[in-house]
Amino acid sequence: MQSIAVGDQSMPAVGLGLWKIDPANVAQAVYDAIESGYRHLDSAADYGNEAQVGEGIAKAIADGLCTREELWVTSKLWNTYHRPEHVAAACKKSLDDLGLEYFDLYLVHFPIALKYVDFADRYPPEWLYDLSAAEPRMASDAVPLSDTWGAMEGLVEQGLARQIGVCNYNTGLLHDLMSYARIRPAMLQIESHPYLTQDALIRTAQDYGMAVTAFSPLGASSYLELDMATQQESVLGERVIADIAQEYGVSVAQVVLRWGLQRNTAVIPKTGKPERLKENLDLSNFALSDAHMTAISALNKNRRFNDPGVFCADAFNTFHAIYD
Repeated sequence: MQSIAVGDQSMPAVGLGLWKIDPANVAQAVYDAIESGYRHLDSAADYGNEAQVGEGIAKAIADGLCTREELWVTSKLWNTYHRPEHVAAACKKSLDDLGLEYFDLYLVHFPIALKYVDFADRYPPEWLYDLSAAEPRMASDAVPLSDTWGAMEGLVEQGLARQIGVCNYNTGLLHDLMSYARIRPAMLQIESHPYLTQDALIRTAQDYGMAVTAFSPLGASSYLELDMATQQESVLGERVIADIAQEYGVSVAQVVLRWGLQRNTAVIPKTGKPERLKENLDLSNFALSDAHMTAISALNKNRRFNDPGVFCADAFNTFHAIYD
């Protein structure tokens, strides 16, 4: 299985993204993924299914499909836990839910600090602050990202996370982070697919020695059910990709995922279907030519599906942009 260097460790380059997998189905999906050969699981407190993900992991280990040491498990610090005094508790809560003693990688989910919501009041707290308000809104908290990062470094020193990193940062935030980090971030996780290539951001991260993981690597498919994309925006319908897939005798999804791997990024497609699990992992039997890589990259439209500047205003009554 192809892997990429993350700090001083090696991470499988294809993982299972666990966002939006129903808690009722995710334990079986995780078990099926591990049985199919996956060793990289990408989770988060905000996904609301970590306890069930833990059930799938525990069953797979108990049945001898893998050991804990063979798995790479990532989780993420939610926006409401950015104050330094809440970071370790949030990490430990996710570890407890997953039944694990450490994370291979723990990430700051968004460069967005929201007011603290206690575990006992609501978990996961999601985006809104006071659900009893006539018009519930997000409530920002004035926490410098440098303070949050200092507490993230403490997770490494406590043995709770072997590597730490960030999600959804732009180039300016990366430059700033590198100016104060004692423990350098090992990973940048961002949305990236042929409609959003993010070349400059990926190059910046890799020049700093950071690995890059592309979430939503197949583009619009993750957002159709949320009305954040239309079927007409699916990169999987592009003729150039269909022609390449036919030439290699693979699926259009495999072509797009292979494109991501050949950019030296990890990819974490989401699926709960066993046949798709195997297909998404089976990417080592072909390699795209330079001409094909260029043709796919030329599809870029800078189309971002996961944009807080759009969905926070639409869904949470609060405009909160993080991208220009």
